[in-house]
Amino acid sequence: MSHYADLSFSDEEVITFFLFGVMDKHRQIKGIYEYADRHLRDWFPRLPGYVAYVQRLNRVADVFAPLLALIQQEQETRNPGQVWLIDSFPVALAKQGHRFNACVAKQLADAGYCSTKKLYYYGVRVHIIGRRQPGSLPIPEYIGVTGASDHDGKIFDQIQPQLHNNELYGDKAYQRPDAECIRRAQNLTVMTPVKKQKGQHHLEPQDQWLSTAVSRVRQPIEALFAWIEEKTGIECASKVRSYNGLMVHVFGKLAAALFFWNFLRVSS
Repeated sequence: MSHYADLSFSDEEVITFFLFGVMDKHRQIKGIYEYADRHLRDWFPRLPGYVAYVQRLNRVADVFAPLLALIQQEQETRNPGQVWLIDSFPVALAKQGHRFNACVAKQLADAGYCSTKKLYYYGVRVHIIGRRQPGSLPIPEYIGVTGASDHDGKIFDQIQPQLHNNELYGDKAYQRPDAECIRRAQNLTVMTPVKKQKGQHHLEPQDQWLSTAVSRVRQPIEALFAWIEEKTGIECASKVRSYNGLMVHVFGKLAAALFFWNFLRVSS
C-alpha cells in the first residue's frame, strides 16, 4: 500500500512462481528463487531480490486456501457414491527437544505428539477427509489445519455434523462412543479398527478381521499423504519464520500438489 511500492512484478507472478517451483520439487523458497533466477528470467523479467520476493509471497498468504478450494471444486463431483476416508499428518516447525524453545506462528502452532510417526514436535496438524477412488488416490473434500496438540477425535467432533448419508473410515482415534446415535441421526456409519479392552491381550478373531478390513479400506489416504510429502516436503517446515510463512508453506504446497494431480499429471 506504500506510495513507493513497486508492483511491476505482479501478485499473479508471485503465486505462479511459487507453485511452479513446488511442482518442480524444490522444497525451500530459496531453492525455488535461485532456480528461477538462473533459468526463468525470460518468463519473470521483473523478478525482485530474494528478500523482497519472500515479503511479497507472505503478503498473499491468504490466497492459497481459497485457491486450494477452487482447485478441488471440480473434483468433488467425481465418485459421489464412494465412502470417506479421514486422517491427519504433522507439519513440524521443530522436532523432539527443539520444540521446547520454538515460538513461531503461536497464533496456531503448538507442541504435540504424532503417534503414527512416534514424533514429538512443535507445529500444526493437517486434517483431510477424502472421497475414496478405487485404484487411485482419494479426492480431498475437507481440509483443515489445527495446532499439533489438537486430537483427531476432537477435530472430528467439529466436522461430524456436516457429514451425512455415507460411511467414514478412520483409525482408532476416531472411534466414537456415540457411533450408533450418529448413525441414526445422520445416516453416517463411522468405521474404525477395534480397540483392545483394558487387560485384553488379543482381539477376538471377528474383531481382528474387522480391524484388518477397515485398515485396508483406509490405506489410500495414507498413500495420499505419502505422495504429497514426496512431491512437496510439506511435513518439514523448519525454515518457516512467521504465521504467514506457515500458511504459504501448508496451503501453498497443498495447492501445488493437488493442482499437479488434477490438471498436469499424465494418466498412464
